[in-house]
Amino acid sequence: MSLQGKVAVVTGGARGIGQAVATVLAERGAAVAVWDLNAEGAEKTAAAIHEAGGTAIAVTGDAADAGAVAASAARTREELGPVHILVNNAGTTAYQAFTSISEEAWDRMIGINLKGPFLVTKALVPDMLTAGWGRIVNISSSSAQTGAPAMAHYVASKGGVIGLTRALAVEYADKGITVNHVPPGFIDTPLVRQGPVDVEAVAATMPMKRAGQPSDVAYAVAYLASDQAGYITGQTLSANGGRYLV
Repeated sequence: MSLQGKVAVVTGGARGIGQAVATVLAERGAAVAVWDLNAEGAEKTAAAIHEAGGTAIAVTGDAADAGAVAASAARTREELGPVHILVNNAGTTAYQAFTSISEEAWDRMIGINLKGPFLVTKALVPDMLTAGWGRIVNISSSSAQTGAPAMAHYVASKGGVIGLTRALAVEYADKGITVNHVPPGFIDTPLVRQGPVDVEAVAATMPMKRAGQPSDVAYAVAYLASDQAGYITGQTLSANGGRYLV
């Protein structure tokens, strides 16, 4: 599943799932733009890709800000060329009882997790339309499939990502562009470790009796980004170790 000659953007690529996705896409031959607010983390991801013989640049900016997205897109095109693959991974999470969620917290969650993919996709999809080939993979969440307590704003934002995926898949189906989403299950990432979660205890409740690793998600994304997945669009490829079955 070679991605040689393709240019990929991975938002939130400084750590966790995004870092793994950027690494795997580069291993497949793509030139990767690692977008993240965390400049140091993005540089580390890009440097590791370079050390492994791949091509990558680090791009610092806010994926939920239209001006920053435009600047990041311009720099990516200038240094790597038109974009063929987009992985909307940048996101945030929080744990709050529904009645304690403020309007500001709600707006922030929707802004980062849903408005962000809208802005980035809108900025980059013209490249794919021009090429007649494109792959958009959105990182959603298994929480949007099952529901989750004390996460209403997060679940709502990721449910919106799933809806956006399906709408764009239909809109671009005859344009050579596929749009799919990967809802990670319980993945051991820095973001999860920062929350009020006992990772080992929760992992023991999973059917596979372990937490997923960022690479488990990355390989699913790499498949959807490939030529071999050209007849797959609007679909859910769950990387969740059996947590949720459709």
